[in-house]
Amino acid sequence: MTQHFTRDKPIYSQLVDIICGDILKGNLQPGDKMLSVREYSLEVGVNVNTVQRVYKELEMMGLTDTKRGQGTFITTEEGRIQHLREDMKVELVTQFIQSIAAFGFSKEEIIQILQRKEESK
Repeated sequence: MTQHFTRDKPIYSQLVDIICGDILKGNLQPGDKMLSVREYSLEVGVNVNTVQRVYKELEMMGLTDTKRGQGTFITTEEGRIQHLREDMKVELVTQFIQSIAAFGFSKEEIIQILQRKEESK
């Protein structure tokens, strides 16, 4: 399954986002063993060094634990996952607000649209 990447963000950063999304959606559960660096690089079609950077970034974020000789595992610390969830919410809402503001929409217009969308569910 070769991944399709955008040009606006480094590939390693896009892969970190994909894995974070999989954790938040429950596709990757706490304690799950991740593919080896080599296996994941083949699956997504990127260089092994890129995947090593992804895994290192995830570990620095506290989302994975590497056990020598066993592999890399999703953290079992629920607090880290909740922190990720909150960070992602804030980041996405901030990006949304900045995008909308760039087009000159008012806060009131945004609220009206969100309310209409919620009512139409």
